[in-house]
Amino acid sequence: MSSQAPTSANAARVPDKRGGDAGAATRRERPGARVWWTVIVVGLVGQLAWTVENMYLNVFVYDVITPDPNAIATMVALSAIAATVTTIVVGAWSDRLGRRRAFIAFGYLAWGVCTAAFGLLAPAEGVVAAPLVLAAVVTVIALDCVMSVFGSTANDAAFSAWVTDATTPGTRGRVDGVVAIMPLLAMLVVFGALDGLTRAGEWRLFFAIVGAVTSVTGVVAWFLVRDVPRPAASAGPTTTGGSTLARIVRGFRPSTIRANPGLYLSLTLWLVVGTASQVFLPYVIIYLQRWLQIESYAIVLGVSLLTASVISVLGGRLMDRVGKRRMLLPATALFAAGLVGMFFARDLVSVIVAASVALGGMMLGIASISATVRDQSPADEAGLVQGLRMVMAIMVPMIVGPFIGAWVISGAGQTYTDLGVVKPVPGPEIFLGAAAVLVLVPVVAFVRSRVERRTR
Repeated sequence: MSSQAPTSANAARVPDKRGGDAGAATRRERPGARVWWTVIVVGLVGQLAWTVENMYLNVFVYDVITPDPNAIATMVALSAIAATVTTIVVGAWSDRLGRRRAFIAFGYLAWGVCTAAFGLLAPAEGVVAAPLVLAAVVTVIALDCVMSVFGSTANDAAFSAWVTDATTPGTRGRVDGVVAIMPLLAMLVVFGALDGLTRAGEWRLFFAIVGAVTSVTGVVAWFLVRDVPRPAASAGPTTTGGSTLARIVRGFRPSTIRANPGLYLSLTLWLVVGTASQVFLPYVIIYLQRWLQIESYAIVLGVSLLTASVISVLGGRLMDRVGKRRMLLPATALFAAGLVGMFFARDLVSVIVAASVALGGMMLGIASISATVRDQSPADEAGLVQGLRMVMAIMVPMIVGPFIGAWVISGAGQTYTDLGVVKPVPGPEIFLGAAAVLVLVPVVAFVRSRVERRTR
């Protein structure tokens, strides 16, 4: 990463007096139709595959292999490490080459194949026999790590960097507002179209459908995605130069952090919000099914996801007007209020309301941070920044968050009885645990503001 002050369209922008940025003059810019189609098609299908990995694979392990929450937490943590290392390497590599399309297309193809392969691990009798549980857990975790390598190559490294390449500070609020809702829309699609298969134990067909759609999207991406030409000043070798390894190392040097304090503090904010979300998200379906015993939990998730998507899209448009940073604290407060509401919610309606508020605040907060990070990304190093994002926003949260959740679950001691067997189950305490983590957001935001004022 360059230790020089960034000067391109992707460079950091100085906040204006209203909390916006100098790119506000370009807020009337509109992304082209090809950009929108790529964001919607490639982004949505990528999140479909991640929904399976981040949520339904946890349900698969819980229902078919073992109800031990530590098995889920271990799987989430190791796959996050694999995804992060991949994104760091491929992100810097694609920066050096100046191309993203091939990584996106071929990554999606392989990603789909790995997703479909999970179906081969589903036992014919419905539940893994007790002597084979350890072997089954190890196999699922190993395949999850391989799948995460291809998924991160395609989505986290190449596609996310391409979005930075294809947008400007004046358009990133609305684009990131849409990107932020893709996980919610993906959950909605999976819940509405495929949840019945999982409830019927048709795991092979479930994984096969999602895998096929993901691979087909890789073919579509080859024809849809267009690499964004570099500015004339940086055509050919990148402005920072060096091998892929040198570029990776540069991103973690103390001198680079000192030269880009706003960027690294924004990534720290992402770490906090991401950790809070990972305290409850891996266990939320199990909580709705087993603790609240809401049979129509797909309705709960569907309505709340749609409502949260509307909040995120409208908030993204407002973000381009009032400033990305000014949206962060209100969004965090909304997220925390929804989590507290989930702790108290017991009936269908109250759960829908609380979940809508929590998810809407979460997505709007992530959109605010994501758009800010794109603005602060030095020229020609969007891919490397995505690698840093994976460390701060994905790997650390997915290691720390699920284990905080597992610790809360074990400490609360909530159980349910299934066919005479007492099993641990996530309780509402996981939402208070997530809300407690969010207390750090205003602290880090204050530090970022102080540091950036001192730097200016």
